[in-house]
Amino acid sequence: MIDLSEKKTLPYYLKHLAPPVISGLMMSFSFPKLNLHLLAWISLVPLLYYLHDRDNKSAFLSGFLCGLTFFFTTIYWIYHSINHYGPLPLIPSLALVMLLSCYLSIYIGLFAYLYTLQMKKTSLPSMLVAPLFWTSLEYLRTHILTGFPWALLGYSQFENILIIQVSDITGVYGISFLIVAVNGAITDALLIKRRKSEQPLLQLYPTYLCFAGLVISIIFTVTYGYVSLTKEINHKTVKVALIQGNIEQDKKWDRTFVRYVMNTYKNMTEQVLDEKPDLIIWPETALPFYYGKDVLLTEELNNFARDIETYLLTGTMMIKDKKEKTADMKPIYTNSAILFDKNGKLSYIYDKIHLVPFGEYVPLRKVLFFVEKLTYGIGDYTPGDTFLKAVSTFGSFSTVICYEIIFPDLVRKFFKKENNLLVNITNDAWFGMTSGPYQHFSMAVFRAIEIRKPVARCANTGISGFIDEKGRILKTTKLFERVSLVKDVGINSSITFYAKYGDMFTYLVIIVSIILLIRKRQFGG
Repeated sequence: MIDLSEKKTLPYYLKHLAPPVISGLMMSFSFPKLNLHLLAWISLVPLLYYLHDRDNKSAFLSGFLCGLTFFFTTIYWIYHSINHYGPLPLIPSLALVMLLSCYLSIYIGLFAYLYTLQMKKTSLPSMLVAPLFWTSLEYLRTHILTGFPWALLGYSQFENILIIQVSDITGVYGISFLIVAVNGAITDALLIKRRKSEQPLLQLYPTYLCFAGLVISIIFTVTYGYVSLTKEINHKTVKVALIQGNIEQDKKWDRTFVRYVMNTYKNMTEQVLDEKPDLIIWPETALPFYYGKDVLLTEELNNFARDIETYLLTGTMMIKDKKEKTADMKPIYTNSAILFDKNGKLSYIYDKIHLVPFGEYVPLRKVLFFVEKLTYGIGDYTPGDTFLKAVSTFGSFSTVICYEIIFPDLVRKFFKKENNLLVNITNDAWFGMTSGPYQHFSMAVFRAIEIRKPVARCANTGISGFIDEKGRILKTTKLFERVSLVKDVGINSSITFYAKYGDMFTYLVIIVSIILLIRKRQFGG
């Protein structure tokens, strides 16, 4: 408990503020661009150790401070799109990022509160209690208020290929669980003598059992990873071309640059035709017009798709027909992906399902009628509601647009039945040269492993690239370069446990967490 009579000197503040801030910074440093992923395995130790003798209120505040440090230094890049392409100057943009960080920090504050509450009434070790609550709250953060699962702790390990193969069973949450369990085990080792002296009747067998369980879990994870990486997967090869047009954000919707944008994509596409790709991909909203509404440009694209005699997938904005308009007669805008077959015939239209709140629409529009989107553009988009797959002569694939790639459960629903390839189109020009595009790309590694499908990611300004079904990054572009990538991609028709059954591991974690909370005392603690 914080001693309120203690003099508020520099040592006082260092004592109470340093542990959560250090934990927050170490977590942040484990993510791109720094990618110091080993830090994640010790990042929570300062916070957990500090929470040992905290009261519930100070525990929440310490967790909140840890979260604020972590989230603000990790998602600071959001200010760039608001400030550079939205209506707000720098300081209000940063203030909005701080506001979002405060909301996200509530989850880590709750974690610290529940962890401290639990450790006071149990002899269970930190290596079990901490990952249960942490993982449960990460899952809630993914879903509450449309969800924002950015910077889940497991994502820090996207380069640790051996460890993350188990994600095809547990999803990314299983990696978060393991990381926090290791942090908890280190904390237990540091505190075991202190806990025993404070509680002479404390039973230590739960600690020994949990440590044995953790060791077994690590051995299983490493073994499973080794087997997965060395296992041969039967697949056929498809040649995919990614066209990274590198169109400046302020030119994309400027009507004076329509010809410039169209010629850029058409010329770059013609340059890769000699390599005979089976599928050519353009980025999110690559078309500088509403497909189907601008008659001349639509016809031009149709003719081009017919002439190249291969599959062409592109992102576009669309306006639905009048018969599909809303009751107030406002047009329905969608952020869509469309596919032309080898004959130039439109064969697939996917409307983005999970839209970006305040970027592509304003939640509770009737209530928040005075709020506008934070980026310039058309009115609110309308979400799609169908998990479609495109069928072609080389196999089937599904497209997720931009932000959708960060949602594990959404992506897996496209692959509950046979499907061969995951395509992600995006426009990360909003993020500039910040760490945002690197973090965004890293999460696609987990989607590849969870569903055991290769990922072809095409971005307007980068990062575009290919990831195989084992999460290995095969080829990428740099940021803000006009370039095309062509690669043979191995596709397969396997269905993973995670794709079929979803977050069963996390549901079990949540159930155990609830049981711990509702029991008054456990194991003689």
